[in-house]
Amino acid sequence: MNAWLLTAALLAVGAIGPCLLLGLRGAAEQRLAALNLAATVTAVVLLLLAQGFSRTSYTDLALDLAVLAPAGTLVFTRFLAGRER
Repeated sequence: MNAWLLTAALLAVGAIGPCLLLGLRGAAEQRLAALNLAATVTAVVLLLLAQGFSRTSYTDLALDLAVLAPAGTLVFTRFLAGRER
């Protein structure tokens, strides 16, 4: 177990808090940016944990998230495009 990787993962988890706050209270465009950033940070945390614990299943999960997150962004953008301002 590599302590540096786990420390980096713990620090990266701290970046998810502001994403959640902005995702709950921000404007629609800010929520979209928070969704993208939270997905990226989560994938990075999972990759760091995969290296730290030598678990390949965490890598698979991070890659799945990296593939599916843009699809969620497109769905959310489509929802925003249908709204009147």
